[in-house]
Amino acid sequence: MNNLNGEIPPSIGNLSSLQRISAPYNVLGGHIPDSMGQLRSLTFLGLGDNKFSGMIPPSLYNLSSIVILALANNDLGGISLSNASELKVFSAELNNFTGKVSVNFGGLQRFLKLNIYGNNLGSGDADEMDFFQSLVNCSSFQYMGLAANQFEGALPKVLGNFSTQLKFFSISQNLIFGEIPSGICNLVNLTNLYMADNKLTGTIPSDIGNLQKVRRLYLGRNRLSRRLPITLGNLSLLNYLSIDNNKLQGTIPSSIGNCQNLLLLNLSENNLTGTVPKQLFAISMLSISLNLAQNSLVGSVPSEVGNLVHLVELVLSDNKLSGEIPSNLGHCTSLQYLYMDGNFFQGVIPTPLSSLRGVEDIDLSRNNLSGQIPNFLEDLSLKNLNLSFNDFQGEVSTKGIFKNASAVSFVGNSRLCGGILGLNLPRCLTNKKRKWSFALTMVISVACVIVGVTMMSYILFYWNKKREKDNSSNSSLRQSLLKVSYQKLLKATDGFSSANLIGVGSFGSVYKGTLGEDRSIVAVKVLNLQRRGAFESFISECEALKNIRHRNLVKIITSCSSMDFHGNDFKALVYEFMPNGSLENWLHMDFETETGQTERNLNLLQRTNIAVDIGCALDYLHHHHCPMTVVHCDLKPSNILFDCDMIAHVGDFGLAKFLLELMNPKQSSSIGIRGTIGYTAPGNNNLLNLLIVNICFPHLP
Repeated sequence: MNNLNGEIPPSIGNLSSLQRISAPYNVLGGHIPDSMGQLRSLTFLGLGDNKFSGMIPPSLYNLSSIVILALANNDLGGISLSNASELKVFSAELNNFTGKVSVNFGGLQRFLKLNIYGNNLGSGDADEMDFFQSLVNCSSFQYMGLAANQFEGALPKVLGNFSTQLKFFSISQNLIFGEIPSGICNLVNLTNLYMADNKLTGTIPSDIGNLQKVRRLYLGRNRLSRRLPITLGNLSLLNYLSIDNNKLQGTIPSSIGNCQNLLLLNLSENNLTGTVPKQLFAISMLSISLNLAQNSLVGSVPSEVGNLVHLVELVLSDNKLSGEIPSNLGHCTSLQYLYMDGNFFQGVIPTPLSSLRGVEDIDLSRNNLSGQIPNFLEDLSLKNLNLSFNDFQGEVSTKGIFKNASAVSFVGNSRLCGGILGLNLPRCLTNKKRKWSFALTMVISVACVIVGVTMMSYILFYWNKKREKDNSSNSSLRQSLLKVSYQKLLKATDGFSSANLIGVGSFGSVYKGTLGEDRSIVAVKVLNLQRRGAFESFISECEALKNIRHRNLVKIITSCSSMDFHGNDFKALVYEFMPNGSLENWLHMDFETETGQTERNLNLLQRTNIAVDIGCALDYLHHHHCPMTVVHCDLKPSNILFDCDMIAHVGDFGLAKFLLELMNPKQSSSIGIRGTIGYTAPGNNNLLNLLIVNICFPHLP
């Protein structure tokens, strides 16, 4: 291939001693010049894969010296080979030949190969296939490629009289009808027999077992009927056997198990009955595909299926198979595509299937499977999972494949719950709903109020006890902070991956990350500096947190003020990670804890402790236990976070304000209303009372 273009000049005919012309895989075009017929010494002409058009010059066929004509993949037409007595190979596939093949091949005694695949040859005349007769005289004939044309008619019986040297015969994708001539079984040196995509009827000849050298046998998408011959088991060298989409009946012969070199077996879309012979699963070479779909096979899948350790695709869809999915299927560790839908399988998805680490598609829909959907499916390499129309129950995972609503299907499983929102499944109930009487509700309400008053008294006592301890911790704040760069934060959060996104606020997003040599888990708040007020929020939070430290305030680890790889300003704050989420989660929505359990309930003691923790934090901020009085200005349940011991921490000081009451009491009046609508900035204990009520009665308007 040299990217030659243009046309072949007619003057080439003057090269009278020229013997070989080879210029395939270029962009030569136009007509093949008739002057080439003057090259009386030419033995080889190779112009395949170019852009030649028009007719092949008849003068070329008069060259008695020509041995090989290779003109594939152009736009040529015209066939007349009668005078090319030395011709061995005529290769003109993928051109534009039309009409009837009227060539008399009988004069080509040395003819080896005819390949006219992918043209429009065929006339529909009654004598359409008469050219077969002349090929009988070609005693060295080895290759016949007629696929993807418009040949119509029955295969002549003289096919059985072809040279026994014939190795390749392909007539797929035509309009051939009638029966397969039994004489074809005389061609004992055939290695490739392609007859798919025609209108063949009748039976597969019982003498098919004579073709003991055949490696590829394709008879699919015809109208063949009756039983599969047991002599198929004689084809010991067979690699590919495809007889799909016919009208075959009866059982699958166990003798096929003798074909130990099979890589692919496709018997789908027939009327086969009986059980699946366990001998099929003894073919250790079976690796590309085993497809028995759309038949009427019954019984269970033999445990021997585990022997197919190299199998990539197993298709058993739309049969009448029953029993449990065999655990030994987990031994098929090369499996990528598993289709067992449309049967009567029952029981659970066996745990050993967790060994199918490379599986991409699993379809177990339209069966009678039950139990919970196993969590190990979220760890596989799945791209599609269909478990529809079974009887699965319980909670659906939100990890792995289950994060993509378009990749999974659970339709027709009425007892499933949970999962991501896109699945439209009902929420899972961790406890049974109780219908409380009005009197009981009132008793609990009064008890909560009493506890709240008692708690306020306890808080005042607790503040004084903690004041000395909190003040001593302030000195540690002035120690040098961990230095981090944009690059380190990018790596810590896996490129600020959406998988690590744990929250979005007014001025930025919060990501989970791992930082430092000890791989500590942190929360990284990245400011969106395009939002108005984001920069001021960053400054405010830095100022508020640089000099304060308390067990009930979210601990800041460090900050980063730098530039990203595109030269844009980058600002971020790094906090201690709070693994148990926010008070908002616990009061108003399900929250998945670090243990993997979904929780929603807070008992009375927990609620009391939360209120105490918040009160301690506010006392520290408001009553001069820190270097300067700080007003949070946006205290709400979503800004109250829990550590692993469910200790509450107040966070998000992006709207914080400093009060200079001791210096100038009038300055405090300039604060105004700040923060989220519905929450009032604290000037007294009203907000704490509001939070107590919110914690005890989260569903009150």
